[in-house]
Amino acid sequence: MPNARSLRESADKGVQTMARLAYDQFGLDLGEGKEGLIESRLGKKWKQRGLASLSEYCAFVESDQTGQALTELIDALTTNHTSFFRESKHFDFLKATVFPLWRGRREIPIWSAACSSGEEPYSLAITLLEELGADAAGASILATDISTRVLAAAGKGLYASESFPRPMPAWLGKYLLRGKGSYEGWIQIKPEVRRLVRFGQVNLIQPLPKMQLFAAIFCRNVMIYFYRPTQEQVVNRLGACLEPGGYLFVGHSESLSGIEHGLEYICPATYRKPGGRRSR
Repeated sequence: MPNARSLRESADKGVQTMARLAYDQFGLDLGEGKEGLIESRLGKKWKQRGLASLSEYCAFVESDQTGQALTELIDALTTNHTSFFRESKHFDFLKATVFPLWRGRREIPIWSAACSSGEEPYSLAITLLEELGADAAGASILATDISTRVLAAAGKGLYASESFPRPMPAWLGKYLLRGKGSYEGWIQIKPEVRRLVRFGQVNLIQPLPKMQLFAAIFCRNVMIYFYRPTQEQVVNRLGACLEPGGYLFVGHSESLSGIEHGLEYICPATYRKPGGRRSR
């Protein structure tokens, strides 16, 4: 019968193996001091699968060919908390500074690079329609995430009413359908909003697929999970996907300080690629 020390050593080995896997696959910073997070968030996972330890669960994830186990892992280790119009200062900046530059454009490509369950890209689409009117016709929003589970939920465009601002502004109701009967308390995003958004899976720490250049990229509240070298790698990949004069928005709890990049600091959590048109 294994003693307490051998059990602890086995658990420690499992934590270390899982931390390495999370870094290799997703660039996640799960180093020293985060052992408890790994154990608490994955403890139920390996038991639910009838496995004997975290090490066995790690081996299972590595051997799974479907990708479902990796999705389960990233969902467990990261927080998919989001909401509509989160970090409202970014939306205020868009309306005051960026949208005047976009009026009359034939195409307005935007990338929501860590879209989670879709609240961010739909918020962007609604804001574009409300503020730009007919000029939003050329807008298109690529919404990506590493988790296929949250992408599937996002594609449905169906949310609990608590996901929206309270009290709800009157203008926002134009873009939403309130559920009735068995869907009481739920809200569906209207088709004209959903048409502006397309969803796809992208792992930001891997070479990016060939894409167009974007007028704006939102990558908010995801780099906090990365080690500094990975942050720098991701920021430079995103910068390469911006058109001259394009904007990168990160989370207000994040900073590019100490990272080598070629973007101009504009205001907190907002950066701009040199070139292109400037606001007056």
